[in-house]
Amino acid sequence: MKSIKYGIYCLLLVSMSCSKDQKKLNVEVYETSASGNQLTRITEFASVESPSTIKVLPEQKFQTISGFGGAFTESSAYLLNKLSKKNRDTIIKAYFAKDGANYSLTRTHMNSCDFSLSQYSYSPVEDDMDLNHFTIKDDMDDLIPMIKDAIATSEDGFKIFASPWTAAPWMKDNKEWVGGKLLPKYYDTWALFFSKYVDAYEAEGVPIWGFTVENEPHGNGNNWESMHYSPEEMTDFVQNHLGPKLEADGKGDKIILGYDQNREGLKEWVDVMYATEESSKYYDGTAIHWYESTYDYFPEALQYAHNKAPNKYLIETEGCIDSEVPAWKDDAWYWKKEATDWGYDWREEEKKYLHPKYAPVNRYARDIIGCLNNWVDGWVDWNMVLNRQGGPNWFENWCAAPVIVDEEADEVYFTPLYYTMAHFSKYIRPGAEVIGVDNSDAELMVTAAKNPDGTIAVVIFNEGKTAKNFTLSLNDKLIDIKIDAQAIQTVMIPLS
Repeated sequence: MKSIKYGIYCLLLVSMSCSKDQKKLNVEVYETSASGNQLTRITEFASVESPSTIKVLPEQKFQTISGFGGAFTESSAYLLNKLSKKNRDTIIKAYFAKDGANYSLTRTHMNSCDFSLSQYSYSPVEDDMDLNHFTIKDDMDDLIPMIKDAIATSEDGFKIFASPWTAAPWMKDNKEWVGGKLLPKYYDTWALFFSKYVDAYEAEGVPIWGFTVENEPHGNGNNWESMHYSPEEMTDFVQNHLGPKLEADGKGDKIILGYDQNREGLKEWVDVMYATEESSKYYDGTAIHWYESTYDYFPEALQYAHNKAPNKYLIETEGCIDSEVPAWKDDAWYWKKEATDWGYDWREEEKKYLHPKYAPVNRYARDIIGCLNNWVDGWVDWNMVLNRQGGPNWFENWCAAPVIVDEEADEVYFTPLYYTMAHFSKYIRPGAEVIGVDNSDAELMVTAAKNPDGTIAVVIFNEGKTAKNFTLSLNDKLIDIKIDAQAIQTVMIPLS
């Protein structure tokens, strides 16, 4: 049956002979695999009988890429300051240098979050309505130096957006760090807070691209810093306070992303955010997280959000392997379906099916490709660096990160998650257009994008435990490629 399908496929390729030594497609192939490849260049290509087919369709154009990257957190920055200069520089370069992952889109937190060493606010003085005592002093020792080192290292530059977990307790109805809502009398003060943040950070040489209005407005189970909004409340704040304030202060170019939580709630939120021209005026896009499921990337919800606002951003702003103490120098763990998440233990019984044990690499690769194939234009990981415990974290909310360090022994471990992220961030650049792919093998996940320089990146994920062969074609050229079992590949097609 496969031979018949391949014969039909060849006939459909105009001016193409089935002979594999004719009109060969020129490519560079990089692979990360459970067998030990780490962005390893693959140079041997052998013809095989009846391979699967992946046809690149550059005439089919979809969303424009904003970027890929991770988050600057106080926890990560603190750990970098505990390492030797050599290891600190190695990590920064691995993430931001052109020959590293070359991150292009990043996030940071405003005020403290769960991955801070303690709880703090830039507005420490109660009832300071004009924020005369606004200060970012808590970021000066660790967070800002990490960001500035990244800026100095990045040749291409990168965007930074900031997210608050909560306003200071004195602005909230429950007077607590966790839960509660922003009191309406402080809406203008809180809008001013965003404007002052831009001024303070840019005075330190850190440009701010934009914001999400609130990290996880539904809350987080009353565990760590949070502040609740309904879709209507957030839209009121953005439409009548935050948007006008930034505009009045000459910061109308700063991006505002609404929502910033799991995909299951997308429909409810975008229906309100983009209900009218007035409600949507200051929203530049929608931010989403992946914690609703470790496996399902909710394509229907992503499609709905795109169709509701097709000209606005749709960015994955946070994802990580949560509720896990990360494995140390054990690459195999990151490829095994043994990792759990918060929902494995804590989700209501009828929704636990969304939280199976799942391999960390699979989770990243599956989600990123699924997102790119459903209109998401940016994908941002959570902490860049954590320690062997999965912290530091004042709430003891242990998680994994692409880079794990032993700060006492001054050791660094680049996990397979780092290389997985680099398969996208290094090769699919801001301004790239996601393009069509015709893939005959349902067991392979595939996405493709055409970069501004004309190169094309094709990313293939083989979750199975059997190596696969496929013929990759573009226009009238083709090449046979083998992908290892449990592997992710990026195939770069140069400008023709």
